[in-house]
Amino acid sequence: MFFEYPYLLWLELILIPLIALYIWREYRGSSPSMIVSNSTPWKAKGGTLKKVLRHIPFVLRMIAIAAIIVAIARPRTSETFETVDTEGVDIVLTMDISTSMLARDFKPDRIGAAKDIAIEFVASRPTDRIGIVVFAGESFTQSPLTTDRVTLINLMKEIETGLIEDGTAIGNGLATAVARLKDSDAKSKVVILLTDGVNNRGEIAPLMAAEIAKTYNIRVYTIGVGAMGTAPYPVMTPWGVRLQDIEVEIDEKLLQEIAAQTGGKYFRATDNTKLLEIYGEINAMEKSKTTVDSFPIYSELFMKYASIALLALLAELLFRLFVIRRIP
Repeated sequence: MFFEYPYLLWLELILIPLIALYIWREYRGSSPSMIVSNSTPWKAKGGTLKKVLRHIPFVLRMIAIAAIIVAIARPRTSETFETVDTEGVDIVLTMDISTSMLARDFKPDRIGAAKDIAIEFVASRPTDRIGIVVFAGESFTQSPLTTDRVTLINLMKEIETGLIEDGTAIGNGLATAVARLKDSDAKSKVVILLTDGVNNRGEIAPLMAAEIAKTYNIRVYTIGVGAMGTAPYPVMTPWGVRLQDIEVEIDEKLLQEIAAQTGGKYFRATDNTKLLEIYGEINAMEKSKTTVDSFPIYSELFMKYASIALLALLAELLFRLFVIRRIP
């Protein structure tokens, strides 16, 4: 709350001499008196109650004056309202879930790191629609485009290897993502394709899928995940699961061509930190455009204090007419 004319509040100081004058008249001034031989009859009639109650009209009048001064100072409240126009981005996260994603050059492994960092990415973009596509030997839609962050994150957590036939069908994965975006009317349509291998399955060639994406103005960012050289991979042996170094094979040339053809960019992630940085860079490049108009809305509180003053004066009048006169 604030006052349009705050300097008028200095008038509240008028109450000080009024109260002082009232006290002086009550206890030191020329109050009427009468000499009697015995005050016992008056003491028995509840004189103490009357002494207390007869001050109430003055208190009510002071409340009325204080409220009137506050009212003429024009108290107001203000709230800031914002209208937000967002130019959202539709994004499909396309993730490789082939068994090679179990390699442990990432912590806890490639697929675990990819899921955890993708969840952070989803949480950081509250105004965008995001979908999830997974692929191995085939591809399917884990989640259509949605703004429901809770559902997206829960579906992301459910992703694991072995859900579909093994292999790496990059073309199929990209084509499925394009199918989710082709009818979107968003200003910006993006696919983030993450894989750790070489295309070896699927009916659709990756570059053909990239050409279709370009037709629909869909930008594709490609991410190759895997350490340089070899990576520890869990292998079942007669003595249990053992880690065995296997060669990391990523078709970087293909991923670079897909990104270049669609106006995107290729990234290579060799560990968790690098993958997190890549998602951060994509996040910065694909910012939603937001226009915010803010304006204040004022509420007048004059009537509230004017009503308090009126009620106080009315209460004083009623008290004098129906209470004070009836007290013996």
